[in-house]
Amino acid sequence: MANLSGFDNYFALFDLTPAFKIQREALEAAYLAVQKEVHPDKHASASDAQKRASMQMATLVNTAYRTLKQPISRGLYLCDLHGIDPQLETNTAMPTEFLMQQMAWREALEEAGSDTTQLEILYKEVNEARTRLLHQVEETMDVAHNYTEAAKHLRALLFVEKFTEELEEAMAA
Repeated sequence: MANLSGFDNYFALFDLTPAFKIQREALEAAYLAVQKEVHPDKHASASDAQKRASMQMATLVNTAYRTLKQPISRGLYLCDLHGIDPQLETNTAMPTEFLMQQMAWREALEEAGSDTTQLEILYKEVNEARTRLLHQVEETMDVAHNYTEAAKHLRALLFVEKFTEELEEAMAA
């Protein structure tokens, strides 16, 4: 049974242990169970106040689910829970090695043009880097409990995600 008193914590709402690595199936099952309990259709004959509360709760449940479902938003949420501001807008400093890698990928994307083989090779390389970053976030959050360091990895992951979207667009073209 889901903990509906967990309004201030998305993990508590779904009765999940706060962690970066979560079981997707457990999140899905908890979401469906909670959504079933709070869905406005279930409260159609309730008072207006109860209907409003049900609608607000359903909105909260959907927001919580979307946040926890995606690794980056889940990581940012965990940082927030631990009082860490990842400074996404103000801190764009990245290690030189990471910036050089970004430049190399951009050059490779430009040089590949519409060559699907080259684009697929680049996509595989970028996806491997994404996987490594996700692992680093998991380690720094779930093992070391160093949310400041995890925030740095999350900022890098945002760069990689943005580039991945550009790469996918190029591959679709």
